[in-house]
Parts: sequence; C-alpha cells; structure tokens
Amino acid sequence: MAPIVSQLVLDGIIRPMAVHQMETFNAGVTFARSEGYISAPECNHAVAATIREALKAKEEGKEKVILFNWSGHGLVDLGAYENFFRGKLSDHELPQSEIDAALKDLESLPKPRQATRR
Repeated sequence: MAPIVSQLVLDGIIRPMAVHQMETFNAGVTFARSEGYISAPECNHAVAATIREALKAKEEGKEKVILFNWSGHGLVDLGAYENFFRGKLSDHELPQSEIDAALKDLESLPKPRQATRR
C-alpha cells in the first residue's frame, strides 16, 4: 500500500473497502452502459463502491454528492471483460490461514505512526 494512502486510513480520513471481483465487473458494465466509458478493472472497485453508496443514499432517502476517482480506461483489459462475459471469472475468498501467514510476515516491519489530532 502506498504510504500516503495508508496514513489517510490511519488518520481516519478515508475508509478502506473490499469489493468482490464479480461485483466490480458488474459495476464496470453498468458504468460503460450509462457513461460510455470502459473502466479498467482496478477502477471498477471505485465504481462499485460508488454504486453501493448511491443505492444506500437512495434507500435512506438522502440526496448526496458522491465523488470518486476514475483513473483509467479498460481498453487493454478487454480480455478480462471477455472472460467475465463468458463466465470464466469468479469471486475468490482468501483462506484465513493465508491471511494470518501474510500478517505474520509483516510483524517484523516498522509500525506506522498513529495520527495525533490537533
């Protein structure tokens, strides 16, 4: 993770969110059909999170301005979209044992500084 992004999370300025692959591709297709742009698969995570927030606001009867960063087109990723439409993609849950092993590998690394509120 980029140090600036990590610090923004630690400072409580942004909130990380996980989105499964199938939801991201569905969001990318929705975005392409409504906006006319094919998103890079990485951008589809932001598109999916934005759609989630918009649906939540609609459900709550709230009017919101939702800003997201769309950082690239998916023209070089059309093979991934082809695999999506052919049903060759699926969601994958990482086993907890693999997550625990990865976290153990991080234990020896320097710890991030905690933010101090002014």
